[in-house]
Amino acid sequence: MRTAFTLIVLLGLLALTIGVALWAWHEIGDVSISGHGLIALGLGALLTSLLGAGLMALMFFSSRRGYDDRASNADPAARTARGPRERDRADQDGGGAS
Repeated sequence: MRTAFTLIVLLGLLALTIGVALWAWHEIGDVSISGHGLIALGLGALLTSLLGAGLMALMFFSSRRGYDDRASNADPAARTARGPRERDRADQDGGGAS
């Protein structure tokens, strides 16, 4: 039920965003964009979205594989600043600067 509600809210926000973008496009007035300009605009939006998705995927991959933990365990000051739960997990993984 919660997933369906979240999906409905996100789709509603997407529809609202598209609606506002179309309204703004028509309110600008008589601005002509050639076919090449529309292709460039579409490719720019697509590539920007793909770049953002790729960077997010790398962030999740790095987090799940433990690369972030190993990087923070290399700094002794960061190790003492963490809470006991994170320290215990790092000790079990063999991380840390001992």
